[in-house]
Amino acid sequence: MSRLNYQTRTAKAEYTISQNETILTALRERARRRPNDVVMERRREVGGWYKVTAKRFVTEIDDIARGLLGLGLKQGDALAIMSSTRPEWTLIDLAALSLGVIVVPIYESDSVQQIEWICKDASVRLAICDTHARAQLIEHANTPTVKRIITFESGAIRTILEAATSVAEENLRAAQAELHVDTIATVIYTSGTTGVPKGVILTHRNFVGTTKSIAQVVPNILYSTQTRFLLFLPLAHVLARFVQLAVISGRGVFSHSPDTKNLLSDIESFQPSLLLLVPRVLEKIYNSAEAKAGKGAKRKLFRWAAQAAIDYSKAMETTFGPTVAQRRKRTWADRVVLSKIRCLLGPNMKYVISGGAPLSPTLGHFFRGMGLTVYEGWGLSESTGPISLSDPRNPIMGSVGQVLPGNTITLDDEGEILVKGVSITPGYMNNSEASAEAFDKDGWFHTGDIGHMDRRGNLYITGRKKDIIVTAGGKNVAPAGLEESLVTHPLVSHVIVVGDQKPFIGAIITLDREMLPTWLANHGLENMDVTQAAQHPRVIASLDKAIARANKSVSKAESIRKFRIINAEFTVDNGYLTPSMKLKRADVARDFADEIEVLYAK
Repeated sequence: MSRLNYQTRTAKAEYTISQNETILTALRERARRRPNDVVMERRREVGGWYKVTAKRFVTEIDDIARGLLGLGLKQGDALAIMSSTRPEWTLIDLAALSLGVIVVPIYESDSVQQIEWICKDASVRLAICDTHARAQLIEHANTPTVKRIITFESGAIRTILEAATSVAEENLRAAQAELHVDTIATVIYTSGTTGVPKGVILTHRNFVGTTKSIAQVVPNILYSTQTRFLLFLPLAHVLARFVQLAVISGRGVFSHSPDTKNLLSDIESFQPSLLLLVPRVLEKIYNSAEAKAGKGAKRKLFRWAAQAAIDYSKAMETTFGPTVAQRRKRTWADRVVLSKIRCLLGPNMKYVISGGAPLSPTLGHFFRGMGLTVYEGWGLSESTGPISLSDPRNPIMGSVGQVLPGNTITLDDEGEILVKGVSITPGYMNNSEASAEAFDKDGWFHTGDIGHMDRRGNLYITGRKKDIIVTAGGKNVAPAGLEESLVTHPLVSHVIVVGDQKPFIGAIITLDREMLPTWLANHGLENMDVTQAAQHPRVIASLDKAIARANKSVSKAESIRKFRIINAEFTVDNGYLTPSMKLKRADVARDFADEIEVLYAK
């Protein structure tokens, strides 16, 4: 395997990891040195938030850990959590981790079949759910290893604390003392766009090392008492869980927003400085702001201000930075438009971490030009979440940044990204065949993602290796870039680029039903349903323009020649999206084969 120098990057770790370190070591040290540090804020039942100090937080974790021992759990046993994002999720997670109990997250949207597979494969003994309805899903599954199911609705925390009364303090300390850095922490079952879920094993070393790597890159965030992190993404997702653990290990404060319906009010009252978002949320913020601008002069003003922000951000990546004219233009844009959008995110808002899917460079430039620091990262469940992050000194939009300390990234001859290092899983649960397939003889983990690096070590993701389209003419086409561009259009909900073994590239598009009425009104059109909109000349013309813009970034052979709007929705519930919101291409291509064939009809 030949590699050019700039195709391999190693980032040196300026930290060490001791044999007895665990995920909770940094938190316990924080509680010892700064017991009154506020770690978490919890929403009161009636208005406001109450503060939980580091000392109190550790005490709560240990009390729950004693309760888990009282329920009969021990190191190596598996505990499943199936719940929305909430404080109890975090407390039980950390309590279990402190004992060496293996935490197995289950997505709220997982089917009975998936739950059955996960519980059997991981030999789950105790399952904890937020609602009775989810508990019944586990009850209906064939899960012989599960001995007990408790719910937050029925007072799971109370049940656990009652069991704690039978466990002496010295027994808790003895159980916690048995842990070491290579103890298994969690098994995360990849939702996967194809095939049976695989259980990704992550150890305490994986989390400790990745946390220290992030701290080395952005100490200004992790070690600042001004950092306020509001989490609303599912804790079953490794990235959300990791960022929360990183904030806990530093000096920041975190909280949860369990119901996205209350997200804006939670942002208004909690006033975060840091948000972890998927690109789709950023797209929604931008499209909603544009829609609220309406039509006519106000719409033109919004677009002028947005372009001023984008131009300013692009100039930040040049040698001399923004010109005087660009600075003045951006200042005026901020006064009349940008500041109003920024206010929606609260007065403390500084940092946005975008992950889980590629972020459109234009969208990234808009938010950075608006005054936010936008970090884009890349990684997988197998890399404990992030393995690369934007260079905080000079982030480049469109890049997922540079490899984190303690890790190495290289590219093989086909452009596949291979990784090694402290963040990488030791393998898959009960699946030596999958582990052998994922790791080559030199120990490189094959991510399945295709990309390239520039000479400064910035990594760019082109797409998934398995998603590469080969046209009838033999042209290899990566669909991700085209799709990323198109989904920024306010009318587009999802898009799948097609053309494998076909004479040209096409696209299947679903409309955003939430944005459609506003878009129609802003364009002077009467309200209509999706079927009518799919045939309306103005809608088709607008999407034609978006496709023409997307096509500018690729060659003629890679360009979208035809598209078709279909009356469908791709959701987690109907099985076309994974819980991490990735499109299941094979399922869409199979079920909408007739719609795709229409593109190629003579």
